[in-house]
Amino acid sequence: MLEFADVLLEGLARDGGLYVPDVFGKLPGDLPSSYVGVAAAVTGLDVEVLTEAYATFDHPDVCPVVQLDDDLWVQELWHGPTLAFKDVALQLVGRLMDAELERRGERRMIVVATSGDTGSAAIAACVGRANLDIVVLHPAGRVSDVQRKQMTTVDEPNVHNVAIEGTFDDCQDLVKAMFADEVFRDQMQLGAMNSINWARVVAQITYYVTAQMVVGRPCTFAVPTGNFGNVLAGWYARKMGTPIERFIIGSNRNDILARWVERGDLVSDDVVPTLSPSMDIQVSSNLERLLFELLDRDGARTAELMVRFRMQGSVEAPRDASFAAARVDDDETVAIIRDVHERYGYLVDPHTAVGIGAARKVGRDGEPIVCLSTAHPAKFPDAVVRAIGVAPPIPERLAVALEGEERFEVLENNLEEVKGYVSANSSAKFRE
Repeated sequence: MLEFADVLLEGLARDGGLYVPDVFGKLPGDLPSSYVGVAAAVTGLDVEVLTEAYATFDHPDVCPVVQLDDDLWVQELWHGPTLAFKDVALQLVGRLMDAELERRGERRMIVVATSGDTGSAAIAACVGRANLDIVVLHPAGRVSDVQRKQMTTVDEPNVHNVAIEGTFDDCQDLVKAMFADEVFRDQMQLGAMNSINWARVVAQITYYVTAQMVVGRPCTFAVPTGNFGNVLAGWYARKMGTPIERFIIGSNRNDILARWVERGDLVSDDVVPTLSPSMDIQVSSNLERLLFELLDRDGARTAELMVRFRMQGSVEAPRDASFAAARVDDDETVAIIRDVHERYGYLVDPHTAVGIGAARKVGRDGEPIVCLSTAHPAKFPDAVVRAIGVAPPIPERLAVALEGEERFEVLENNLEEVKGYVSANSSAKFRE
């Protein structure tokens, strides 16, 4: 069994599996009213580091909740430096990693796969951190222009961007393969900031707790998700005692999770580009953590199931009754953005629209639902223009990124080529 600091730095387990806690604590009966106070109760971390991390957010509530209708709320998770929900975890994770590495006199090369928002959030978490380098892999042509520029215009010596000629799943497989090569992993001192890192998931539990406190009664969460990490954090929040009725998974055309909820099988398909690119995923890494729980925490059975899935592309998998799901295609996404804007005077990005659309499809009458809003609409101007005819206002922090010069390499989906790039840009070799 490893301590939290070891799991934080390891990221992916040495056997290729994902770390999970041995036991789960229960939330105290009386929780503080502040976001930082709740985060301290959830994570057990010092208030000082939590305060520093969330001081980078532009709203005093960190993740504020907006009520749109009698039974519909939206929780805005995008008030951090890169205007996406990934900041909630990564502003904290970057600080924790850097401090622990400083204490140990070590350094890490962070290698990240991104379908859009994780990359810029991970970069923002690493900028100015003396003990961290970062290489971000994104699928060439499959992230929005805004998402790409947020990554590639960062001019810092410890930041490196690569466009992989393939899909997000290809990028994710490359990262996992590098971690699986133990010699390379140790030589490069690899670290992870994808949601394969347990610290990412645990940091996200807090906003489920605070949102439910705002609603004031047991509620349901609608979550647009592709890699399953966001909704999994809610499942853990429920396990820790938060009164959550159920979870509604919102999927786009890449609907492997919706099909799993409906039919009980995981069937991989080709990744289809959509207006909600952060969800253009067919292999949802964090689902493995839930399957482990549903298989009575049997690691051998979980590993066997995942091996069969990767080899065959199809497998029967256990389900949890607390999940419902719906798929929302691009035309529906545009219609929802338009309708929400006309009905409430509120603008959402396409991912949030998928969550609202799923809630409308499978929500129950009178059911209080909180939809997680995962990104600022300005990150996806094309979809917004298509929906309402005008582009969303651009926040100042985003405008700066859009004007900068881009720097990135384009590489084939080839493990050795990518490993060569990581090696060439790693500081580890200079410390040996």
